[in-house]
Order: sequence, then C-alpha cells, then structure tokens
Amino acid sequence: MKPKVVVVMPAYNAARTLRMTYRELPQDVVDLVILVDDASRDDTVRIARELGLEIFVHDRNRGYGANQKTCYREALKAGAGIVVMVHPDYQYDPSLLPEIIQPIEERRADVVLGSRLLGGDPRSGGMPWWKYYANRFLTGCENVVFGLRLAEYHTGYRAYTREALERVPLEHNADGFIFDQEIMAQFVEAGLRVGEVPVPTRYFAAASSASFWQSSVYGVSILTLLARYWLHRSGVWRQAQFSVRPGKGGTQAA
Repeated sequence: MKPKVVVVMPAYNAARTLRMTYRELPQDVVDLVILVDDASRDDTVRIARELGLEIFVHDRNRGYGANQKTCYREALKAGAGIVVMVHPDYQYDPSLLPEIIQPIEERRADVVLGSRLLGGDPRSGGMPWWKYYANRFLTGCENVVFGLRLAEYHTGYRAYTREALERVPLEHNADGFIFDQEIMAQFVEAGLRVGEVPVPTRYFAAASSASFWQSSVYGVSILTLLARYWLHRSGVWRQAQFSVRPGKGGTQAA
C-alpha cells in the first residue's frame, strides 16, 4: 500500500503566488494539501478556501518555524506517510514533487532535500551572488559538523517520512527560520538517511526572499547552532533538543 502523500504549505502573504503553486502540484500523486497561514495581511486565506485546501490559521504571526510545527502536526494527524513542504511563493517547482519523494518511496532515504546547488549554478536562476557564496560557506560548515556531504541545507523544498518526523522533538525547536537547520541536526542525531535531488532556482519579484540583513542574522544563528550541536555530540553540553532516539549514526542516502 502506497503511503499517503500530504503537501504542507507554510504561508505568509502568499496571495500573489498561491494559485500558481497549487496548480502545478501533480494531483495524481498528492493526497492532501494543508496550508497554514501565519496571520497574513493579504488574501492568502481567501484564495486557499477557493482552491479547496485544508486551512489552519494562526491568530497572530508566530514565525516560520512555528508555522512548520503546525504543518507537520496537522499532516501527521491526517495520516500522512510522506510529508512534503512546498513553499507557496512559487520559488520551487511544484511539478518536481514526484522526484522529491522518489528516494523515500524506494526506501533509499528518510529525508530528502531539493537542492538548488546540486548539478548547476543557481546564480543563473537569479540567486544573488552574496547569497550563493554564503550558502556554500554555511553548507561546508554543516557538512563538517554533521558528517555529511550535501550540496545544500538551506532549501524550502523538503520531504520527510512520517517516522522521521515522529522521531525528533520538533517542539524544542525555534519558531524562527533557524528551525530548518535545527530539525536537520535532530535528523542527523537520530541516524536518519538524508538524500537530495536537484531543483532549479527561480527568483522573481513576487517570490519571497530574505534581505541581506535577515540572511546575515540567519547565518550567525546557524553557526551558533552548529557550535551547540558539536558540544552536545562531544558530551560537553547535553541538550534536550538533540536528545533523540539514535539509529546507526548520521548517514547519507545514495
């Protein structure tokens, strides 16, 4: 029996791009689409209702990480076997979802990242040069600490098995953007298999993109996280956030 595929969309002011994103999802593959609105100030919720999505609305803006926590909690309640996060800003190609989940369906991975740096230069798709080099630097640091060899960790296109999400303490993670890397540290600590597939880069006016200042703060947060995780792994400072049931050690899918 094929696992139930649930797409989750963490949304904030996504009215201009939500229809485009939803229409390109392969409907024959996706069983359910859940949108969590983080107190948008535009027509995101109205459009989501018109599209027939399952909607959850935060009473106030809680942050990107808090949005994902609601996404995954509701997806698991809905019986998801595979959960795919697709940003509704149309920056990532929704039609590539079958490629994203294929390593999971073939039991080669527990976590799959859609990488903009795998097999091409994302600057040709509009990625700013400073964001490209910062991504490369931070990814290199993460590979050293996590013991993996991934092309990119900073992607908003991800797929997880139900078991992966259930094994890590998501509620211990931050409500901000650093959530994406905190959950990766937890997956590594749990010994889950991490794979990646190439996805093209699309930067345009309506797509969300962090400013230089926001990206700088995010970068410092990642380096701080890596230091904390290294101290945890070294036994110097054990932390509940990374206290997951270990597997065979950090692995990377073929």
